[in-house]
Amino acid sequence: QVQLVESGGGLVQAGDSLKLSCAVSGGTFSVSSMGWFRQAPGKEREFVASISRRGGSTVYSDSVKGRFTISRDNAQNTVSLRMNSLKPDDTAVYYCAAVEALTAITTEGAYRYWGQGTQVTVSS
Repeated sequence: QVQLVESGGGLVQAGDSLKLSCAVSGGTFSVSSMGWFRQAPGKEREFVASISRRGGSTVYSDSVKGRFTISRDNAQNTVSLRMNSLKPDDTAVYYCAAVEALTAITTEGAYRYWGQGTQVTVSS
């Protein structure tokens, strides 16, 4: 059974940095494209960033490009999201997702496995 567990969320001030991690168990990590999505209160869940199976390709939403960095450690079965220069608009529940694929996937519906989410709150 594949499980994704996010950690690292919290309450920070605007301009601060935060690093989210997602631990994957169940044997699928090495063959999976990984992604981060977020859902703010009253809004649809949206794509944030994704990374290809081997980590050579990354894609970011325009709203986080240049501030967030996605990375993966295939030896530790983890994917991380480093978030710098945080803004109040970044406040959301952040979800980790996985799908058996080679390339970086941006489409929410393509992802097969999801974590429970971790709350990130950025105060102004």
